[in-house]
Amino acid sequence: MEESRIFRDVALLADELRRFRRAEGSIVLANGCFDLLHVGHIRYLEEAAALGTTLVVALNDDRSTALLKGAGRPVVPEEERAEMLRALRVVDYVLIFREQTVENVMRVLRPAFHAKGTDYTVETVPEREVAREIGCTTVIVGDPKGHASRDIIRAIREGR
Repeated sequence: MEESRIFRDVALLADELRRFRRAEGSIVLANGCFDLLHVGHIRYLEEAAALGTTLVVALNDDRSTALLKGAGRPVVPEEERAEMLRALRVVDYVLIFREQTVENVMRVLRPAFHAKGTDYTVETVPEREVAREIGCTTVIVGDPKGHASRDIIRAIREGR
C-alpha cells in the first residue's frame, strides 16, 4: 500500500499538494464513506477526476461513517476502504477524516472543484456555503443513483 498517498492529517496533505501540484493543475475533492465500493462509486470518482488534474478523496473514518450510516456500519474498516480507493487509477490521494462534512477539509485544501454524487443537487450539498466562500465550484457527477451499499448489504443478508 502506498502509505504516502493516504493521509489522516489535512495539513500534511495540504503541504504535499503544495509541493507536488503542477503549475496549472487543479484539485478536485470528492468525499464519502465508500463502505462496500461499487460501480456507482467508480463512475462518480471517474467523472470527478476528469474535472481537474489531482483527485483527493476524503473518506469518512469509521466513527463518522457509523454516525452517518447507522448501526452495523461500516462493514469495511477505514484502513481497507482507504487502500481500495487509493488503488483506483483515478485517485491521487485519500484523506481519512473524522467530521461528518468536509467543510474543514475544503477550507484547508481549497480545491477548485467539490464533486458530489447525483443523490445531491448543488443546492442540497451540505458544504455549498463553504464552497462559495473559498471560490470552489460544486459539481454533481456520476450516474443516476441506482447503486447503494445499503442495497448490497441487504441483498447479502437476505441471501440473494
